Amino acid sequence: MGEFNARRKADNFTDDTFEAACRMAHLAGTRVYVTVNIAIKDEEMGDVLELIRRCAALGADAFIIQDWGLFFEVKRLMPQLETHISTQANIHDKRGAAWCREADADRVTLSRELSLEEIDDISSVDIDLEIFSHGAICFCYSGLCELSSFACAGRSANRGMCAQPCRLPYEVLDASGQVIPTPGRERALCPRDNCTIDLLPQLLRAGACALKLEGRMKAADYVHSICSAYRAQLDDVLAGKTPSEHDRTLRSRQLKRCFNRDFTSAYQHGISDDSMMSYERSNNRGQIVGSVVASKRVVTHGLAPDDRRARAGITRIALTEPVGKGDLLELRHDNEPEKFLTAIAGADTPAGEQIEVRTARVMPAACIVRLIRSQAALDAASAAIKRDIPRKRMVDIHVSALLGKPFSVTLTCLDDPTFSATASGFTVEAARTRAVAKTDLIEHVGRMGSSPFEAASFEVELDNGCGMSFSAVHKVRAEACRLLEEKMLAGYAQRAHELNTLPPFKTAALTAASMDAAPSPAPAAKICATVTNLAAAKAAREAGADLIYMTVDSLVAEGISPQDVQNLGIIPILDEICRKADHDRLDAWAQAGGTVAVGNISELSLAHLVGATAEIRSCLPVHNLACIRAMEEHGASTIWFSPELTLAEIERIAPHAKAACGITVMGKPRVMTSEHCILQVMNRCVHDCSRCQLRNQSFSLKNIDGKVFPIRTDIHGRSRLYDAYPLDLTPQIPAFIACGITRFAIDGTLLDIEELSRYVAHVKRALTVSLEGRKPARRLPGTTSGCLFVGVS
Repeated sequence: MGEFNARRKADNFTDDTFEAACRMAHLAGTRVYVTVNIAIKDEEMGDVLELIRRCAALGADAFIIQDWGLFFEVKRLMPQLETHISTQANIHDKRGAAWCREADADRVTLSRELSLEEIDDISSVDIDLEIFSHGAICFCYSGLCELSSFACAGRSANRGMCAQPCRLPYEVLDASGQVIPTPGRERALCPRDNCTIDLLPQLLRAGACALKLEGRMKAADYVHSICSAYRAQLDDVLAGKTPSEHDRTLRSRQLKRCFNRDFTSAYQHGISDDSMMSYERSNNRGQIVGSVVASKRVVTHGLAPDDRRARAGITRIALTEPVGKGDLLELRHDNEPEKFLTAIAGADTPAGEQIEVRTARVMPAACIVRLIRSQAALDAASAAIKRDIPRKRMVDIHVSALLGKPFSVTLTCLDDPTFSATASGFTVEAARTRAVAKTDLIEHVGRMGSSPFEAASFEVELDNGCGMSFSAVHKVRAEACRLLEEKMLAGYAQRAHELNTLPPFKTAALTAASMDAAPSPAPAAKICATVTNLAAAKAAREAGADLIYMTVDSLVAEGISPQDVQNLGIIPILDEICRKADHDRLDAWAQAGGTVAVGNISELSLAHLVGATAEIRSCLPVHNLACIRAMEEHGASTIWFSPELTLAEIERIAPHAKAACGITVMGKPRVMTSEHCILQVMNRCVHDCSRCQLRNQSFSLKNIDGKVFPIRTDIHGRSRLYDAYPLDLTPQIPAFIACGITRFAIDGTLLDIEELSRYVAHVKRALTVSLEGRKPARRLPGTTSGCLFVGVS
């Protein structure tokens, strides 16, 4: 039932298992969130809404959403549901969070890249903030990555099918195509894993309301270990207790013995340097527990010389950390990292001692030994899974045993006194033999057995001389437990009834299929060009461009002020990222009465606030008609479609747009925007972007398939990676015109003036013949149609 989330390859729930999990969680005082954090195709909208309805009826407490069309459809059709904004939606400043609050979101999961200071600033907005605290970090800002789509046959990160090309090795090429050696740093796009366990006090002070721990598609031992370590640390922080050095060591060890690429908290400290990168390897590093002292071959008689068993060895390891029986160890020589093997620890052994393990071959002395799978973690997770009641809810118990009155038991949840239930039974009579004592009632009522409750305290009202059957006492206590469970779940049952009486969302959802016949396409088509300087702008105009776009950094470099752009006929492009530090350089370019191209929700909000006309860049993905409507209602005059859309998908939704619609038909698509500068992989960073000589040169990354991806790093240290091949969608201009596309763009970011002029002229010819009813020329050699026909998963 989880086919619309960012881990679509995971094993997901059935209705029955999900309902049972929700019931178990609610009785334990735990909330259940469902991720629906991908871009939604228009034809999927009804199915996604039905999935959300079904999950809510089965017990889900809230839904984590990326797609703005889906978000506003949920608010329109099921306003009673709690909604959280996914980190995929790229909210990274106070203005963006305030926009989400005004849209009636209940929580925002902020971008992973934010510092403690930025989180603290955003916390002044009256909305819950969730912080990514532990697990794998995407190299690209979440929601902006299209590398997997373009490099891995349409497996879109924005659709939950990321192939993780960022974890693979790359070669760095200079402008002439020569390889620049980066020994030991081959994985230019591979960050370490985030770990904030030591920063929990600062995160709470900064305003974090929830901590996001990576768990989907992880083994049970990983989830149990990570959650239990953070739970223990958080309980200490909330109690005002400073964890002891012993506890800190145990928790750190527990985290390191789960899958990890080593840890970083660079972003939380406001940095994005090499300390956050795992250049040399992308697999599990585990925890270093020692090194090889010596290794010898086992003499095995009667085997052929080429038999592998003849090369087996006994390896002695000096331990710097304790190991347990059954732990999986990795032995690897750092000078030859591709040469490694694994072994099993045979016994519990403390740090400072040596152990011997059987290995498939001998290993050189000084090889690093890591613990990469903990048997203790496996056992703890297995024990937790086998428990019938994973976690019991603490209750205060009141027992009333007064002569001549019904015997009663009242259970009240310690953490939420609004959950309280009373069960009454037999009439209390005088004892015929031995009178019941308070200790008897505490013992028998306190036998909560297989119920989800555990006694926290007792209050017993008991008359002297009362007698009763303890089996009758057990029945009343069992009935009190049943009534308390019923009361805890009553709200969910009522909500399920309300949701199940709503009309089918297949017809109620706002989709192209629900609309009347599409209006006639607008006739005025314009050629648009993104350029990097005024000389290029002039060349593009001379070649036939109607509208010119320039990034804010390019405008500043040309000495153009925000007040000049309207007179020059240039539309400023605001960045995909708008963090607190970006406001001073970006905000002034949104001028009342002017037009600005926005790349995120914060900038859309800015345009509305100052009275500027907003164009939605393709990095703010619009994949469905509901999203088009949402953007239009919030001030969008033009919508540039995502390069991940197919022609059929564009033909479905574009005719129903009120805003102008555009598509980039030529140029290399941007596939990544990262806070970390990719050029740092060359190990020549001067930590001053304004003086960086590398930044002014042309570099590329070459992947294992031979594809070459250009890199551009701006003056603020952010890198952008571009696809290996330029687009040429000009043969499809007649189809675009027919469905209402009126803006055709050339991305000249990577083009020299001659190339730009040639591309603009090519688009102009294709547009001219298309408007005349003739067929444009074929695609230019060396270009592709991107995802236009293959689509994304």
